[in-house]
Amino acid sequence: MHRLDPRTKLVVSLAFILAVLLTPPGEWRIFAVYLCIIVGLFAFSKLPPLYVLKRSLVIIPFVLLVSIFIPFFKEGEIAGSYNIWLWKVSITYDGLFMLANILTKAWLCILSLILLSSTTKFSNLLEGLRQLHVPRTLVLILSFMYRYIFVLTDEALRMQRAYQSRNVGGSLLHRLKAFGNMIGVLFLRSYERAERIYMAMSSRGFDGQIRTLSGLTLQRADVYFGVAFGIMLVLPHIIPW
Repeated sequence: MHRLDPRTKLVVSLAFILAVLLTPPGEWRIFAVYLCIIVGLFAFSKLPPLYVLKRSLVIIPFVLLVSIFIPFFKEGEIAGSYNIWLWKVSITYDGLFMLANILTKAWLCILSLILLSSTTKFSNLLEGLRQLHVPRTLVLILSFMYRYIFVLTDEALRMQRAYQSRNVGGSLLHRLKAFGNMIGVLFLRSYERAERIYMAMSSRGFDGQIRTLSGLTLQRADVYFGVAFGIMLVLPHIIPW
């Protein structure tokens, strides 16, 4: 998995995500097959299970934040009613069914992205995107984001330490105002840094094209893996359960 061409891994990851999203709701056996496929690839890649589980569970709260209200608004047979202050809310079985499908699909897609990012260097991933004719502007934005997100994080931590060393208390409104000022200062510093970087790159002849010393080449292993993976994605939909 680690030695496969980044383009192969990008294409099969996209195919896996599309297969998961296009699977009809309630096809739990197909979802189980997809989970076995992705778990097998994790085992083949020798990635620590606890590492994978922690990274996948980090995203689940954001998915829940978006979909948690579906059981309350989806029409259907009522599973239970609850009184919350002056409101009476009801949960339906169809809503719970839809919520379970959303969480299952989101988790499978997250696992595939974790596998892609954990077995591919980010620079190789960018080169694969470029050779797959992803818009050059998008590839440049991703490369600069990866390069400078750590710089901006360090800048934000320094500002936070400076604020904490000078903080003498105050109301919640005062702290929110200080936090807003920190965000504004960080934005201005980021903008000024981007201008300096752009001028430095322009003075050195940068023409918007990223060049690397080593190119990407497809091997037989990439073709075999892509074909086998495609068959495994289609097979659960063909087999009569």
